[in-house]
Amino acid sequence: MSALVNVIVMLGMLVIVPAGLRLTEQRELDRIRRLWPLFAVPGAVALWLPRGVTATALACVYALGTVLLALHAPRRAARGRDLDPAGIALLTALVAPAVAATALVAERSGHELFGFDLGILALTVPHFHFAGFAAALIAGLVCRVADGPAGRFAALSVPIGTLLVLAGYFIGDWAELVGAVVLTAGMWTVGLLTWRMGHEEGRDRTTRLLLLTSAAVLVATMLLALSWALGEATGLPHPSLTWMAATHGLGNALGFALCSLLAWRRIRTDDPVRTEGRTGALSDIEGRTA
Repeated sequence: MSALVNVIVMLGMLVIVPAGLRLTEQRELDRIRRLWPLFAVPGAVALWLPRGVTATALACVYALGTVLLALHAPRRAARGRDLDPAGIALLTALVAPAVAATALVAERSGHELFGFDLGILALTVPHFHFAGFAAALIAGLVCRVADGPAGRFAALSVPIGTLLVLAGYFIGDWAELVGAVVLTAGMWTVGLLTWRMGHEEGRDRTTRLLLLTSAAVLVATMLLALSWALGEATGLPHPSLTWMAATHGLGNALGFALCSLLAWRRIRTDDPVRTEGRTGALSDIEGRTA
């Protein structure tokens, strides 16, 4: 399982985060996006080394990059930016990799942070790259397109669900189950809106396939997440962590996150005028006119 989890985390570090930052079209994030490989490559190497000083030092390099990214969130909030549902989803995405990196540093050093065993810490790393960063970012993008009750619900419930799952780590299995229910509802709403996008007229075949794949995968992967959380809380039979990594984890990484980001990149590239008009471009008017 550790090798599979490492591959999933590498995908998050090296591909998902920089690709997602590009899709935000926020000029103030351009510098950290360009510098991202300097932080992500050491972090990826740390995954494959034995626990110890070297692995911890490399993980700390990655953590530094995630902290620099996370610092954009309070600055933007203090200036009154990103306080709508889509913006809150974006702020959540900016902070999520730092949570993942904190778990990575602790796990690579062999330290059971807050009493969590090393296995749970190792799984927290991919969770906050995908359920944290990718899911929140994509929920925000979808909300800009579908600026209605469903879009706003998705944009808010994904970050809220992610935070509730994190809180459940400390409170208990039932609290984590509540977070899983909220997160699942949000992700299924993202999937529904993405499915509708895939059936819009004018979509090319590849973009349509990517959108429909990401939407369909969410149905299965989030059902697995819900069944696991329910089993943990009630003692009912549920998938093992190894099975969850091979199904829920891999499915969310490749089927949802990667397909979604590729689809959005194609949408932005193929029809930037239409996309900007419908989404608000996720960039600041001040940045464009400065």
